[in-house]
Amino acid sequence: MAAKAHHGRHSVTRHWLKNTMGTVLIVLLIIEIMLVLAVRSYYYSSARQYVTSKMNIVYNAVMQNADDASVNYNSEIRSVVETYPDKDKVELMAVKTDGSIDITSSGFSPSSDVSLEDYEAAKKAAGGTASAVFELPSGEKVIAVTSMISPRGSEFEALRMVSSMKGVDQQILFVIAVITVVMAAVVLLIFFSGMFFIRSIVYPVIKIGEITRNFAKGDFSERINKTTDDEIGELCDSINYMADELSNTEQMKNEFISSVSHELRTPLTAIKGWSETLTSMGDDKETFRKGMRVITSETERLSQMVEELLDFSRIQDNRLQLQKATIDILAELGETVLIYQERARALGIKLDYYEPEMLPFVYGDKNRLRQVFINIVDNAIKYSDKGDTVSVEAYEQEGDIVITVSDTGMGISKEDLPKIKTKFFKANHTRRGSGIGLAVADEIIARHNGTLTIDSEQGVGTTVMITLPCIEQKKKSEEKDTVNVELISTEKSSSDE
Repeated sequence: MAAKAHHGRHSVTRHWLKNTMGTVLIVLLIIEIMLVLAVRSYYYSSARQYVTSKMNIVYNAVMQNADDASVNYNSEIRSVVETYPDKDKVELMAVKTDGSIDITSSGFSPSSDVSLEDYEAAKKAAGGTASAVFELPSGEKVIAVTSMISPRGSEFEALRMVSSMKGVDQQILFVIAVITVVMAAVVLLIFFSGMFFIRSIVYPVIKIGEITRNFAKGDFSERINKTTDDEIGELCDSINYMADELSNTEQMKNEFISSVSHELRTPLTAIKGWSETLTSMGDDKETFRKGMRVITSETERLSQMVEELLDFSRIQDNRLQLQKATIDILAELGETVLIYQERARALGIKLDYYEPEMLPFVYGDKNRLRQVFINIVDNAIKYSDKGDTVSVEAYEQEGDIVITVSDTGMGISKEDLPKIKTKFFKANHTRRGSGIGLAVADEIIARHNGTLTIDSEQGVGTTVMITLPCIEQKKKSEEKDTVNVELISTEKSSSDE
């Protein structure tokens, strides 16, 4: 079990790392690349703008008297280049008409293999100015800006400024490092928060899995400890509730099996005992008749119990079939009372039947309804003692037929009353019965579109009320449905027109 849980935990973690963290890393990597490109473009653009602005100042100073014949522009340009004040930051050069660099602000002439791509580009540019970023033979990266000039009588064709990009690249590296640290911090934050979240989900689920496997084995002793009020906490509550219900059902099932075993053993013992007695007896006809009555009575009791069990099984599998027809409910109820009058008299219980002259017909299964009446009256007598009264009454009320069976017996406690129609439940284990009779009766009445309600008070008595729709009400309901269908059809036809 621990191995399974461990495997499950790693599967979820691996799944999260592969999907969520993988996606986050790819997205952050793309964002970082875009930011690096944007930062590099920004800094290089700023450097180009800076050198260009410096070049514009020098260019304007040289070209302000370009048409003045009295000015010696060769000397003027040499003076400007050699005395350039910002030569510690930017190197100023003068380019001759043959493309050679004659003078520089640093006093050192560049080597002949230095790139002049900015100069070549400036000669072709519409504005006469161009820039380029390249590496010197020494490996240093620089930015160069060239502006073409054309003063009268000058041997120089262009001014060129060169500035090192070392500081700019260092700044870019610093910004990239900061971005990388921030991205790494974001990744770590997502990773640890995600792992914390996974642990908060996976570990309770592992515990839930362990306990539910115990439930599956029939061990309902342990409950899940609820630690949060979120969906996991709600799941814990639901599983604990399920365990309580399963435990109660298991207990009721065991009690039901014990009760049925006892109920079956009693008539079987009586039948076996009287069978042995009748086999060994002589010609005592009175004893023979008594024994046969006992055997017949106990056989009927066994048959009724078996039929209840079969009905319950059919209900559980949704195989209970009703053979419905128009029936006289008074005939079935009267026959039930007649069956139990002799038994009630023998037990010292008074059985009163308040029979009306006439009731509307009912559309239902007469055998199943009689089974319900027998069960209810049998329960009333079963849970009554000598001197108690059982009353059966039938009447019509608001289009329904109402049948009430009341007794002055022991009654049902408030705690047991809500569960009295639950399968396997028995409120009193000292009385005979399987505990499924009321569950079957309630299902049969429900399938007749009726209701079965129980009102009881311990020590006072119990009243069972059955309501069934009479056949006139059923016809009115069908007629109303037909009228509604016709109205809908008429409205649809009108709208189509």
